[in-house]
Amino acid sequence: MGTYLNPGNEMFRAISRCDYVDKTGLIGLMNQRIETGGNLVCISRPRRFGKSYAAQMLAAYYDRSCDSHELFDGKTICSNPTYEGHINKYDVIYIDITGIRPYTDKYRKIDSFLTEVLSEELKSMYPDIKCGKDFASVLVDAVSVSGRKFIFIIDEWDAPVREADAETADNYLKLLRSVFKNSVVTNRVVAAAYMTGILPIKKDGSQSAISDFEEFTMIKPGMFGEYAGFTETEVRDLCAIKNIDFQSMKSWYDGYSLKNTGSIYNPNSVMKAIRNNDFDSYWTETSAADSLMEYISKDYNGLARTIAELIAGIDVPVETKGFSNDLTSFKGKDDVLTLLVHLGYLAYDHEKKTVHIPNEEIKLEFSRTIKVTDHSETLKRLSESERLFIDTVEENEESVAAQIEKIHSEETAPLHYNSEASLRSVIKLAYYTYRDNYVQFEELPSGDGYADIVYLPKYDSGYPILLIELKWNKDVHTAIDQIKERHYPEQIKGFGRDIILVGITYDKDEKPGHRKHYCHIEKAVIE
Repeated sequence: MGTYLNPGNEMFRAISRCDYVDKTGLIGLMNQRIETGGNLVCISRPRRFGKSYAAQMLAAYYDRSCDSHELFDGKTICSNPTYEGHINKYDVIYIDITGIRPYTDKYRKIDSFLTEVLSEELKSMYPDIKCGKDFASVLVDAVSVSGRKFIFIIDEWDAPVREADAETADNYLKLLRSVFKNSVVTNRVVAAAYMTGILPIKKDGSQSAISDFEEFTMIKPGMFGEYAGFTETEVRDLCAIKNIDFQSMKSWYDGYSLKNTGSIYNPNSVMKAIRNNDFDSYWTETSAADSLMEYISKDYNGLARTIAELIAGIDVPVETKGFSNDLTSFKGKDDVLTLLVHLGYLAYDHEKKTVHIPNEEIKLEFSRTIKVTDHSETLKRLSESERLFIDTVEENEESVAAQIEKIHSEETAPLHYNSEASLRSVIKLAYYTYRDNYVQFEELPSGDGYADIVYLPKYDSGYPILLIELKWNKDVHTAIDQIKERHYPEQIKGFGRDIILVGITYDKDEKPGHRKHYCHIEKAVIE
């Protein structure tokens, strides 16, 4: 047992002692790939999404220096026909790249550090091998002596590429190339490789050292989707065991929906909410490369407005294919939005090709960031939105109508001006500071139809319920009448708060710039 060669199973043992969620099905997927053309796997996930736990689990399973049967007894992998054929059968090279940073002069000496320590450990395990001039030769000789190929597990493989200078990154990539893209070496020494990172492999060829790896990302998770985080079933089961309110958990940490998988939750946040018995944001900063402020402050055309739309709860179209998969080569706002998907700040809808802020935890991070970011227009809108809530609650109808009219004129293209969908977006933009005190619902089923937008106050908020109906080319009282006729208030009276009815309308046949908006507000009277 060594530090990087066959590190044993103690890391996974420690994980399994806690409230471990069984993710051993991942092992079965990797077993299918051993010594095949698809044996090189690269997984990119945001921080705090369990990448290291998965890597440590794989190391414990494959490492021949220990017996891990007791750790996997009763787990999903036990029923897999490949289970006994691979458990504890390989020499494992396990490297947590961020963990060795302090020993490599901020990665400047990473290539020499890895080749030296791994060669020493290999020589200690197999004294008969020859220490050749290059690391690849050492690996080949080790396989010749042992008769076993290696399983490589590299956690946070892209850290030097993201954080170090170009020369350091290039030397590191050359080392990877000597192992994983070497026609003489790779097939002779690599049974399989599993690498994790934050960003996908760059598209410009500068990372050709790992171009043979098959990638699975937050945008294209493939068969590895259910191992990107906790599934909804897993979270529901955890909540039942721990007597935690599942709907609150879903509101706070759900929102990442992956193709063929469905809802995915942030494992770190879910487990901390359970242990602390407190729903809050556990999205703590761990690296300057993960700074939300740095990216949403970039001066790209339309980005400020898009950020405001996202905060307001609006799904925003995005083109993800042009992203260069790095932290610097941005061509426009689509690249920024795509990066935020990979960092976990936004969720991607693969069917609609849109992004949105996934949940309450990330909404809170956006709200905190906006308040300290130099977004003058956004900050102005924030102030206007806070004023709008006060005017609504105080029934200042003219002020509410004037603000809605202003937002409608500024934020809606003439072609889409006269539609209920666009006006609904305007309302969301106007009231976009709602999350300080409210939860927002669109077309909430209420009585005999659908209320357009409902703001339900949070349990610790003293605000009333706001029920907003949108109309055009009708008397403003018509919207209020519809609310009453369809018995919307009766369906939400159980919240024990006053209910404010808000009707908004305008004449769509007026010329642009003359479409005066009208508002009527009254408190609901429920018998």
